[in-house]
Amino acid sequence: MASLSTAAYNNQPENLAAQREQLILDHLSQVRWIATRFHEKLPDATCLDDLISIGIIGLINAIDSFDPSFNVKLKTYAEHKIRGAILDSLRGMDGIPPHKRKRLKQVQAAMESLEQRLQRAPTEEEIAAELGLSHKDYQDTLLELRGVSIGSLDATPNEGDSRSLMYYVADQEDKSPARLLERSELEKLIQEGLNAMPRVERIVLDLYYRQGQNIREIAPILDLHITRISQIKAQAVIRLRNYIERRWPTPRGVY
Repeated sequence: MASLSTAAYNNQPENLAAQREQLILDHLSQVRWIATRFHEKLPDATCLDDLISIGIIGLINAIDSFDPSFNVKLKTYAEHKIRGAILDSLRGMDGIPPHKRKRLKQVQAAMESLEQRLQRAPTEEEIAAELGLSHKDYQDTLLELRGVSIGSLDATPNEGDSRSLMYYVADQEDKSPARLLERSELEKLIQEGLNAMPRVERIVLDLYYRQGQNIREIAPILDLHITRISQIKAQAVIRLRNYIERRWPTPRGVY
């Protein structure tokens, strides 16, 4: 891989454009390698070329914003930008049909507004009132949104259409200190989000994800109907989605 030299930023217009183009060409193999690693973990329907195109945008951003005085290699800086751009795009793979996305945003906004005012996790009744809905209508909304994911966090390997955010953030084979720290920080953030939610929601997520129970198996454990479990799970997922989106990492792909 080529490294960015001070000459690339010598403020000579006749050289700058050509040097920039050459740097992009020199690092295209890095983009393809990173995109391919992601693609290997994604559903078959995912287009590798799309991931490469997104990665190239990250590469260009890295080249345009790179500062050699930071004493970091362009290859290292570009990797973070490329991964960030691809991860940002993967967060759109959340299984939410377009016609439900507006409703999800409304529920998330209501939750966030109430959390700031009350300094605690709001109840279903409070969220319903904030949305101007009856409690039953809000519960019906939760059933409509039960397929929502947390930026692809709400997924198990056998679901096919998405994978966990944790699976993307740090490759299981990548044991570098940076990746291990990244994964550790995300795990810590997820646990903080779980601890902040109502106990019954935390229990449902624990049974569903950590203990591998399905909705029908969880219902008798909590002595609740499967419909109610679906509502609780949907609300818990939306709460955790909100928590993650606000804190990890910036929405502009800076990793």
